[in-house]
Order: sequence, then C-alpha cells, then structure tokens
Amino acid sequence: MKLQIQPIGNSYSEQAIDLILTIQQKEFNIPITIQDQPDLLQIESFYTEAGGNFWGAFVDGELVGSIALVKFDERAGAIRKMFVKKEFRGKDLNIAQELLEVLISFCRENGIDDLYLGTITVLKAAQRFYERNHFVKIKKGNLPVKFPLMSADDVFYHLNMD
Repeated sequence: MKLQIQPIGNSYSEQAIDLILTIQQKEFNIPITIQDQPDLLQIESFYTEAGGNFWGAFVDGELVGSIALVKFDERAGAIRKMFVKKEFRGKDLNIAQELLEVLISFCRENGIDDLYLGTITVLKAAQRFYERNHFVKIKKGNLPVKFPLMSADDVFYHLNMD
C-alpha cells in the first residue's frame, strides 16, 4: 500500500463528501448533513483562495483521509475536516499523523503560528491524537473572535507554533 498526500480541489468534492459524511453519520451517528458543510462543495474558494488548503490522503488511488486548513487571521488557522477511513486508521499507516504534519509544515511556510480546532465530545480518539501532538484544550470563550465555529463542535484545542 502506497500512501500519497496531496492538495485537492473541487474535482474531489464528491469523494471528500462520501468519505466525511460516511464517518460522521454512519460511524459516529453525528446528525450532520452536506447542507451543514457547504465548504465541501466549494473547496477551492473556501480553503485555498482564502490562504488555507485542503489535503487528501490516497492509498492506491483511493481517498482514505482528509485534513483542511481555514486561514481566518493573518497568523492563525483552524484545522477542519480531519478524517481517516476506519480501516486505514492506526499506527501502521499513521495517516492522521502524516496529514497533520503536512498541514503544520504548510503553516510554518506561510507564517501561521496559531492553530485552533473544534471537535466533538464523542470523538475521544481524535482528542487523544491532538493532545499527543501538543494541542492544549481551551474553553470556547478563549477562541479568537474570528474563529470559524461549527455548530456541532463542543471541545476546542489550540497549538502555538512560535
């Protein structure tokens, strides 16, 4: 199995939607629809043109993971759409770690020092993953004013890369 991580755009919207909605709805029973996530239909204008990016992880040509960066301030960004297909998770392939490292090096190259993210209480493995990667849990009230809040999120993290 060969892992390849690359920036993706609108031509991958359908595959990204299929990957993400399946994990959200079927695996974790999160009541979220594509209408709640219009960014997935306009990856380029929502992420890339605003100074962020959207990456896909491919194994043998199949999209098995994603991570995105929303740049919401001159030196700050929010991690979004961090998903890895169930059968591709874990330390063997280390896809989540690889995706996060690609995003962090993009931030370093583009002068983004502060990373924030929101997640959901039920996603315990995700929280452990971020904590292992030195993200610090913060209160919702401590998020920057411009942070792009998702309605479902109820747990928040921050990483300062200065």
